Amino acid sequence: MMDNTDKTHQYFMREALKEAQNALSFGEFPVGCVVVSGDRIVATGSRSGTAGGAINETDHAEMAALSRLDRLGDIPNRQGMTLYSTMEPCLMCFGAILIHGLGKVVYAYEDVMGGGTACDLNTLPELYRSIDIHIVSNILRNESLELFKKFFSDPKNGYWKGSLLAKYTLQQ
Repeated sequence: MMDNTDKTHQYFMREALKEAQNALSFGEFPVGCVVVSGDRIVATGSRSGTAGGAINETDHAEMAALSRLDRLGDIPNRQGMTLYSTMEPCLMCFGAILIHGLGKVVYAYEDVMGGGTACDLNTLPELYRSIDIHIVSNILRNESLELFKKFFSDPKNGYWKGSLLAKYTLQQ
Protein backbone atom coordinates (compact mmCIF):
# COMPACT_ATOMS: atom_id res chain seq x y z
CA MET A 1 0.00 0.00 0.00
CA MET A 2 1.31 3.42 -0.96
CA ASP A 3 1.17 6.26 1.55
CA ASN A 4 1.18 9.98 0.75
CA THR A 5 4.96 10.13 1.18
CA ASP A 6 5.42 7.47 -1.52
CA LYS A 7 3.04 9.33 -3.84
CA THR A 8 4.86 12.59 -3.22
CA HIS A 9 8.24 10.97 -3.89
CA GLN A 10 6.92 9.44 -7.10
CA TYR A 11 5.42 12.73 -8.27
CA PHE A 12 8.66 14.67 -7.84
CA MET A 13 10.81 11.84 -9.17
CA ARG A 14 8.72 11.91 -12.34
CA GLU A 15 9.68 15.58 -12.64
CA ALA A 16 13.36 14.64 -12.23
CA LEU A 17 12.86 11.93 -14.87
CA LYS A 18 11.60 14.62 -17.28
CA GLU A 19 14.86 16.49 -16.73
CA ALA A 20 16.80 13.25 -17.37
CA GLN A 21 14.80 12.51 -20.53
CA ASN A 22 15.57 16.02 -21.73
CA ALA A 23 19.29 15.44 -21.15
CA LEU A 24 19.10 12.11 -23.01
CA SER A 25 17.36 13.78 -25.96
CA PHE A 26 20.50 15.91 -26.36
CA GLY A 27 22.81 12.88 -26.10
CA GLU A 28 23.72 13.65 -22.49
CA PHE A 29 24.03 11.18 -19.62
CA PRO A 30 20.40 10.89 -18.42
CA VAL A 31 20.51 12.36 -14.93
CA GLY A 32 17.85 14.82 -13.88
CA CYS A 33 17.29 16.56 -10.58
CA VAL A 34 14.72 18.73 -8.84
CA VAL A 35 14.91 20.49 -5.48
CA VAL A 36 11.62 20.73 -3.64
CA SER A 37 10.52 23.04 -0.86
CA GLY A 38 7.16 22.12 0.62
CA ASP A 39 5.06 21.12 -2.35
CA ARG A 40 6.83 23.05 -5.09
CA ILE A 41 9.93 22.69 -7.21
CA VAL A 42 12.35 25.56 -6.56
CA ALA A 43 15.31 24.43 -8.71
CA THR A 44 16.02 21.94 -11.48
CA GLY A 45 19.05 20.54 -13.22
CA SER A 46 20.09 18.02 -15.82
CA ARG A 47 23.44 16.53 -16.75
CA SER A 48 25.50 18.29 -19.38
CA GLY A 49 28.99 18.05 -20.78
CA THR A 50 28.90 14.39 -21.84
CA ALA A 51 27.48 14.54 -25.37
CA GLY A 52 29.65 13.96 -28.39
CA GLY A 53 32.52 12.40 -26.50
CA ALA A 54 33.00 15.36 -24.16
CA ILE A 55 34.43 14.62 -20.75
CA ASN A 56 33.14 17.03 -18.15
CA GLU A 57 32.91 15.82 -14.58
CA THR A 58 31.53 18.92 -12.92
CA ASP A 59 28.30 19.73 -14.77
CA HIS A 60 26.21 17.19 -12.88
CA ALA A 61 22.45 17.58 -12.59
CA GLU A 62 22.65 18.07 -8.82
CA MET A 63 25.31 20.77 -9.13
CA ALA A 64 23.20 22.61 -11.73
CA ALA A 65 20.14 22.48 -9.46
CA LEU A 66 22.14 23.62 -6.42
CA SER A 67 23.57 26.55 -8.45
CA ARG A 68 20.05 27.57 -9.40
CA LEU A 69 19.01 27.26 -5.76
CA ASP A 70 21.88 29.56 -4.77
CA ARG A 71 20.68 32.20 -7.26
CA LEU A 72 17.37 32.40 -5.36
CA GLY A 73 19.22 34.08 -2.51
CA ASP A 74 18.72 33.51 1.19
CA ILE A 75 16.32 30.62 1.64
CA PRO A 76 15.03 29.77 5.08
CA ASN A 77 14.68 26.14 6.13
CA ARG A 78 16.93 24.39 3.64
CA GLN A 79 16.78 21.47 6.08
CA GLY A 80 13.14 21.10 5.02
CA MET A 81 14.06 20.75 1.34
CA THR A 82 14.36 17.51 -0.62
CA LEU A 83 16.61 16.86 -3.61
CA TYR A 84 15.29 14.27 -6.08
CA SER A 85 17.76 12.73 -8.52
CA THR A 86 17.37 9.99 -11.10
CA MET A 87 20.75 8.59 -10.04
CA GLU A 88 22.39 8.34 -6.67
CA PRO A 89 24.51 11.46 -6.18
CA CYS A 90 28.25 10.99 -6.52
CA LEU A 91 30.63 11.98 -3.75
CA MET A 92 31.10 15.50 -5.17
CA CYS A 93 27.36 16.13 -5.41
CA PHE A 94 26.62 14.53 -2.05
CA GLY A 95 29.20 16.79 -0.42
CA ALA A 96 27.62 19.84 -2.06
CA ILE A 97 24.16 18.73 -0.92
CA LEU A 98 25.45 18.38 2.63
CA ILE A 99 27.07 21.83 2.58
CA HIS A 100 23.86 23.35 1.21
CA GLY A 101 22.03 21.95 4.24
CA LEU A 102 19.27 20.05 2.44
CA GLY A 103 17.54 17.57 4.74
CA LYS A 104 16.67 14.77 2.35
CA VAL A 105 17.93 13.10 -0.81
CA VAL A 106 15.64 10.82 -2.80
CA TYR A 107 17.13 8.95 -5.74
CA ALA A 108 15.95 6.43 -8.30
CA TYR A 109 18.91 4.38 -9.52
CA GLU A 110 21.98 3.36 -7.53
CA ASP A 111 25.39 4.38 -8.81
CA VAL A 112 27.37 1.18 -8.24
CA MET A 113 30.50 2.85 -9.50
CA GLY A 114 30.51 6.23 -7.81
CA GLY A 115 27.54 6.70 -5.49
CA GLY A 116 28.33 8.80 -2.45
CA THR A 117 25.29 8.49 -0.19
CA ALA A 118 26.56 5.48 1.75
CA CYS A 119 29.60 7.28 3.12
CA ASP A 120 29.78 7.28 6.90
CA LEU A 121 29.45 10.91 7.92
CA ASN A 122 30.80 10.08 11.39
CA THR A 123 34.24 9.48 9.89
CA LEU A 124 34.35 12.85 8.11
CA PRO A 125 35.49 16.25 9.42
CA GLU A 126 33.15 18.26 11.65
CA LEU A 127 31.58 20.25 8.82
CA TYR A 128 29.95 17.06 7.51
CA ARG A 129 29.75 14.98 10.67
CA SER A 130 27.13 17.18 12.31
CA ILE A 131 24.75 17.23 9.33
CA ASP A 132 21.42 15.43 9.62
CA ILE A 133 20.31 14.06 6.25
CA HIS A 134 17.82 11.39 5.32
CA ILE A 135 18.36 9.20 2.22
CA VAL A 136 15.56 7.41 0.32
CA SER A 137 16.49 5.11 -2.56
CA ASN A 138 14.78 3.16 -5.34
CA ILE A 139 11.93 5.58 -6.09
CA LEU A 140 10.90 4.85 -9.71
CA ARG A 141 14.13 2.93 -10.12
CA ASN A 142 12.94 0.97 -13.16
CA GLU A 143 11.95 4.12 -15.04
CA SER A 144 15.39 5.58 -14.44
CA LEU A 145 17.10 2.30 -15.29
CA GLU A 146 15.38 2.33 -18.70
CA LEU A 147 16.87 5.74 -19.50
CA PHE A 148 20.36 4.52 -18.59
CA LYS A 149 19.88 1.38 -20.68
CA LYS A 150 18.93 3.56 -23.66
CA PHE A 151 22.01 5.70 -23.11
CA PHE A 152 24.48 2.82 -22.76
CA SER A 153 22.89 0.90 -25.66
CA ASP A 154 23.38 3.76 -28.09
CA PRO A 155 26.76 3.37 -29.86
CA LYS A 156 26.98 7.17 -30.26
CA ASN A 157 27.25 7.60 -26.49
CA GLY A 158 30.80 6.99 -25.33
CA TYR A 159 30.52 8.39 -21.81
CA TRP A 160 31.34 5.62 -19.30
CA LYS A 161 30.99 3.03 -22.08
CA GLY A 162 32.45 -0.28 -20.88
CA SER A 163 32.52 0.89 -17.25
CA LEU A 164 31.27 -1.05 -14.25
CA LEU A 165 28.14 1.13 -14.30
CA ALA A 166 27.47 0.43 -17.99
CA LYS A 167 27.92 -3.32 -17.55
CA TYR A 168 25.77 -3.40 -14.39
CA THR A 169 23.04 -1.41 -16.12
CA LEU A 170 22.96 -3.41 -19.33
CA GLN A 171 22.87 -6.74 -17.47
CA GLN A 172 19.51 -5.90 -15.89
